[in-house]
Amino acid sequence: MGGLTSYQELYSEIRNALLASRNQAYKAVNFAMVKAYWNIGRIIVEYEQQGKVRAEYGKFLLDELSERLTKEFGKGFSIRTLQQMKKFYYLYPNANALRSELTWTHYRLLLKVENDDARAWYMNESAASAWSSRQLDRQISTLYYERLLSSKDKTPVKEEAIELLKPLETDDYIKDPYVLDFLDLKNYPALRESDLEQALIDKLQEFLLDLGRGFCFVARQKLMRYEDEDFYLDLVFYHSILKCHVLIDLKIGKLTHGDVGQMDSYIRMYDAIYKNEDDNPTIGIILCSQKNEAIAKYSVLNDAKQVFASKYLFTLPTVNELQDEIKAERKRIEDMKGGNVDDEDISD
Repeated sequence: MGGLTSYQELYSEIRNALLASRNQAYKAVNFAMVKAYWNIGRIIVEYEQQGKVRAEYGKFLLDELSERLTKEFGKGFSIRTLQQMKKFYYLYPNANALRSELTWTHYRLLLKVENDDARAWYMNESAASAWSSRQLDRQISTLYYERLLSSKDKTPVKEEAIELLKPLETDDYIKDPYVLDFLDLKNYPALRESDLEQALIDKLQEFLLDLGRGFCFVARQKLMRYEDEDFYLDLVFYHSILKCHVLIDLKIGKLTHGDVGQMDSYIRMYDAIYKNEDDNPTIGIILCSQKNEAIAKYSVLNDAKQVFASKYLFTLPTVNELQDEIKAERKRIEDMKGGNVDDEDISD
């Protein structure tokens, strides 16, 4: 067995080999994406600089490119993203200066840094220290470089920065929406769900459709891109009787005030992007699954509360119906696994 003296050593060596190969694949995909988007920015900029687009028509170029690229290659080619690709090329005209350790998400964050020296420092430090994109975002938002530069005693600043750095979660790369879009894997919601979440969402989707009360399935794990943020809605339905969209967010663990505020934000974003003029106000349903307990809560914006109270409640499933369904399905899963499923073991 090549010097291995125990099963645990055998397993550990196989596991390490798989993780190393997965990491190599991740880096290769990400840098291929970075180079592709740099090239797209270069091609657009060079086309515009050659005078092939008159100034008065130039603004329509990205609209047409966005529409055609989206039809052929899927999401990831919004007008805003194409503008980012152009800026990417402007700020990094030399492709050899790009760091292969960084992802497109890293570079999107770097594009926001106005100071050239700060941007270069964040790029090199992020690559050298293997910062995740979340870690880079934290360092930029706390002005780490600027405070380090202006501080006489740099030790407290460095210690604070280190404290903010959390280890990169395993498998975060495969959940990156930009990676999924680039590889055309955006229609595989299981890549973003834990086993428990997937089972509960499966059952919830089936339950609502079986009610026969006007629920029409729209999407699962629907990606909403709003400005520079990505959000996922666990389930989206259109209610044919109420003429409104219904957004569902499933939480594993305790319901918090932040969860309610997040759903309100989802409703506003969804209305801004997808709501038609003749649609009634969008509503949200927040579901929390805990050990021996389930909580269901309807979320409506203030200007929709009167409509909700007078019309929606008589057509939608009751809070108790939703809670009973989630509790029963979780118990079935726990029984099948031979014991309780710990909330803390469920990944976000």
